[in-house]
Amino acid sequence: MAEPGVAGRTVLVTGATGSAGRVVVRALLEAGARVVAVGSDEDRLDALEAELPGAVGERADLADGDDVLELAMRVHARVGDIDGVIHLVGGWRGGGGIPGQSDEDYRFLERSFAALRHVSRAFWDDLLASHAGRIAMVSSTTVAAPTAGGANYAAVKAASETWMRSLAHGFTTAGATAGATAAAVTFRVRALAGLEGRLAASVVDLWRADAATLNGTVTELTA
Repeated sequence: MAEPGVAGRTVLVTGATGSAGRVVVRALLEAGARVVAVGSDEDRLDALEAELPGAVGERADLADGDDVLELAMRVHARVGDIDGVIHLVGGWRGGGGIPGQSDEDYRFLERSFAALRHVSRAFWDDLLASHAGRIAMVSSTTVAAPTAGGANYAAVKAASETWMRSLAHGFTTAGATAGATAAAVTFRVRALAGLEGRLAASVVDLWRADAATLNGTVTELTA
C-alpha cells in the first residue's frame, strides 16, 4: 500500500551543501518536507539557507561521535524527532593500483562510513518511532566490480552497504515486535554528477512506497 508521502515529515540531509545535497534539499522542501541541512562549513550552510528558505542549517563534524550526539540534541530541540536521514557524505580518492592505496586516502574515505555509523545510531530511535522512518545513502557500482586503483574507496563503500543491511535487519526485527515501519535503502551510482535530479526524485519517492518493500533494497541510479 502506498504511503501518503514526505509532506509534513522532518528529514535530515547530511552533506547538504554539496551539489547533490542542495538538489535533494530543494526537492524535499518543494514536496512539503521540513529539512535539517547538515554540513561542516558554516559559510556554506548560511548560503544554503539563503538559497533555500525553510532549510534548517546545522554544522557538525559527523566523523566525531560526540559532535553527532550534540547535533542530535540541537535538532531535537529545534525541530523535534526526525522521520528520515539522507546520507550524502562522500568523496573519492584513488589510483596507483594496490601499492597506491595509501593510509591517508583510506582515513579520508573512512570518514564517510564513520559519519553513517554515528548519524544512524544517534537518530535510530527517531526512525523507529516515526510512522514512516527512512534512511538512505549513496554507494557506488564499484562495490560489485572493484578495481585495484579504487580498492580503498570500494572497501569503504562495501562496509557502508553492510551497515545499511544491518540497519535493515534491525528495522525488520523491531517491526516484528513493535510495529515499526522504517526502511534502510542504498542507492548505487557509477558517478553522481549528472544524476542529482534523479537522486532527489528517488529520495522523495521513499515516502511513497511501503517500508517493507523498500527495506534493505539496493537500487542503481542511471541517467
